[in-house]
Amino acid sequence: MNSTAPDLLAEAAFLADEPVLTSRSLLPGAVSPLFAQCDQWDLNGVLKRPANLHPAEWKLKFDGFTGPWHLRARELAMISLNPRHPKVMAAGIPTPRRPVDPRTAIKRVGTLRALAAWAAERGLPEDLRAWPEHQLHVRIAGLKEEGLAVNTVTSHITVIRELHRCGPLLTGGGLLRDPWAGMSSRAATGVSASGPRTLSTPVIPPEVWFPLIRAAWTYIDTFAPDILRAQERWQQLQAEATRSSVGAEARLRAWLADPSNLVPLHDEHHPPRITDAGMIHWGLLSFQIGIDKRAQIFTQARGLRGIVLEAVERGQCATASVLPEYLQVRRADGTTGGWSRGLAPRSLTREIQILRVACYVFVTALSMMRDSEVQEVVKGSVVEHFGAPAVVSAEVKGEEDFPRKHWWIIEPVARALALAEEIASHPERLFTGIAGEIRNAERFTAVGGIKAFIEHVNTRTDVNGLEPIPNERVAPHMFRRTMSMLTDQFPGSEIALGIQLKHVASRALANRTTQGYAAPATSWAKHLDAAIEAARFRGLRDLFDAHKANEPIGFGPGVDQLTRAFDTIRDTVAAQGGDATVEHALLKQARISIRFGTLNNCLFDAANPAGAVCLENTVIPPGHTGPLPDRCRPDRCGNSMIGPQHVEIWDSEERSLTKLLETRRLAPGHRAALEQQRDEAQAVLRKAAR
Repeated sequence: MNSTAPDLLAEAAFLADEPVLTSRSLLPGAVSPLFAQCDQWDLNGVLKRPANLHPAEWKLKFDGFTGPWHLRARELAMISLNPRHPKVMAAGIPTPRRPVDPRTAIKRVGTLRALAAWAAERGLPEDLRAWPEHQLHVRIAGLKEEGLAVNTVTSHITVIRELHRCGPLLTGGGLLRDPWAGMSSRAATGVSASGPRTLSTPVIPPEVWFPLIRAAWTYIDTFAPDILRAQERWQQLQAEATRSSVGAEARLRAWLADPSNLVPLHDEHHPPRITDAGMIHWGLLSFQIGIDKRAQIFTQARGLRGIVLEAVERGQCATASVLPEYLQVRRADGTTGGWSRGLAPRSLTREIQILRVACYVFVTALSMMRDSEVQEVVKGSVVEHFGAPAVVSAEVKGEEDFPRKHWWIIEPVARALALAEEIASHPERLFTGIAGEIRNAERFTAVGGIKAFIEHVNTRTDVNGLEPIPNERVAPHMFRRTMSMLTDQFPGSEIALGIQLKHVASRALANRTTQGYAAPATSWAKHLDAAIEAARFRGLRDLFDAHKANEPIGFGPGVDQLTRAFDTIRDTVAAQGGDATVEHALLKQARISIRFGTLNNCLFDAANPAGAVCLENTVIPPGHTGPLPDRCRPDRCGNSMIGPQHVEIWDSEERSLTKLLETRRLAPGHRAALEQQRDEAQAVLRKAAR
């Protein structure tokens, strides 16, 4: 409960009964906390809380402050939340146009608390005006020595600067000077403003990314139908069960008379903390014979337990399940079987929770949405936007009033969202707590959910057929970072599930992202090389197969080189009596040098660079090997190969240039340049007999 401390407000610039949220639109009927409330300013029910925050995180808490720091913390928060307050303007404090995000204000209070504790340890006076400036440099140096991220250190610098900027309104005054006057906070940490920005957000390593995304999609595409059928069957059993115990023995004997009906046993593979593992599932058995378990027909007094135990002794029992069978999967040991040992009420609830996490993982990974934006998605949010599927969400970061934003998505992501909507228990939101349908049901803790998903998959790989996922920490913002890097570094490659990255990128890149997130990652370097080589070999193999089928593979002098190499391989295979597998093996061993391009393919051979027009009369940069693509001349080079897919591009170019040359009053220099470009295009087309 909020309380007041009138003695601390005697010298405050702000009135005790003054609302602290005058610069923001409140929820209907909400009342703003007052400045005099000194233990906390509770924003729950006052401002819209981001979906990924717990109610306890939506409060400015002032506990832990002593002496003047308590009032100072509230004054700083008041100025941050109300930068255009009349008293702030009258004091001449430089202010931004908009108030800070409440989450920023909450974090600053925590940072200020750490600063106050540090000052007390070093015996600094409570009067900020008496603080030696060098002590603040010592403070930042100490944080850097602790190995904190640059962004974390800059947040501490920002709070120190706030004590100077807001000094005119702080009780007792603020810092006399900005310790880093004329410098940005980033430069104050010792990082050059013009230098490369080191990202603190890591990528998800490929050895984690691939099995994680595949497992999520397998749950969505393969396991979900069984989970939904089990849920429907369990709901049907509950709806049809009677609360009366009349005729219970007759029902039980009639049910056991059918040998296909098996007494359900709790899964013996449950963790050790589950005390009923391997025991009879009395509750499910009661529902299966049509009687609600609350009728308690299996108490000792009724004498029905003996009948059930006799059935178990003769082997009429199996692991508890509401479905008779499950989709068959191929397991690592080569066996085939159902992906689940059995879905009983308890395990069914858990599988629904895990399925929800799978949907979250897949949507977050392939949409580039932030965690807060994914969690703001509500039912009915998948729409068509400018002719493409999109999801409507609230853009939270750095925006006021949570404006709606469209995020373009691919069809598998739309399927994941539709499934999340189908299993959502919340009246509006798709992603809610995984700890149960009641406890903490309003909050979906993404990091905990992803961790639970990985552990759940890994403990069942002997049954579900999924690849084990390395048990490393995966956070929501890492998906955005990884996907940004992939779309920049892996154009055209396959990222998982047989989904080509170019199809994802055409949607995901339309969604705004931080440019620095596209920076390469060393953990993916080896995979990048392998992906490039695999893509190159696929293209080469397609050309070989087309040549074998007597189809044209291209035009120009480079084709002659490639044809000779293909003929040599075919002759060798024919002499050995080999098949297509041998052909492709020899093709890989041949190590034919080819670079697939948009306008042509280049067969430059580093061992024999003679004839490469791009290297004529030029200075090769130190350390460079291979051709110089920016000086490529497909019309002249003996290494150039014009593929059938390139002809239409050159044909379109020639027609466009011809049309431009029909324009009157072209400057002579411009006309000459266009004519030269058309001559080059026509020379290429002549090679293709066009």
